[in-house]
Amino acid sequence: MDKEPMTLAGYNKVTNNLEFLKSTERPETVVALDEARQLGDLKENAEYHSAKEKLKLIDVQIAELSNTISKAVIVDPSILPHDRVSFGSTINLVDVDSDDEFTYTIVGGVESNVEKGLISFNSPLAKQLMGKVEGDEFVANLPGGTKTFEVLKIYYKELEL
Repeated sequence: MDKEPMTLAGYNKVTNNLEFLKSTERPETVVALDEARQLGDLKENAEYHSAKEKLKLIDVQIAELSNTISKAVIVDPSILPHDRVSFGSTINLVDVDSDDEFTYTIVGGVESNVEKGLISFNSPLAKQLMGKVEGDEFVANLPGGTKTFEVLKIYYKELEL
């Protein structure tokens, strides 16, 4: 079984989503399905088909979240050393060619959100960052091509999901 490392914040987010789906979203959808079923002819009943499809999607989400939780390994990055890039490290990088600066934090797959600077430990960039120290320059092979980066700073900061 594959393990899914994540922070406690990520684990709480996943379990809260699962609880919401089970205790609120699914029961409400079952009620809507029953009400739509009572409207008559099911072949031409858009409300019935919509509720049935929504229920199917909710059940898939519940299964996926349950699977993720079963594989979860909670990692506390605050106790890890961050003199080298590791899980939970926040890294300031500079693109050597363009002088653009980026800040990323390496997190679990369920926590990743590129817009917030949270990248999965399985992402191409994170894999190539692991083990780097401040001042390291490296060529990253990314889906959009190769880029040369320099690691400016490595540190730990509390996550905001």
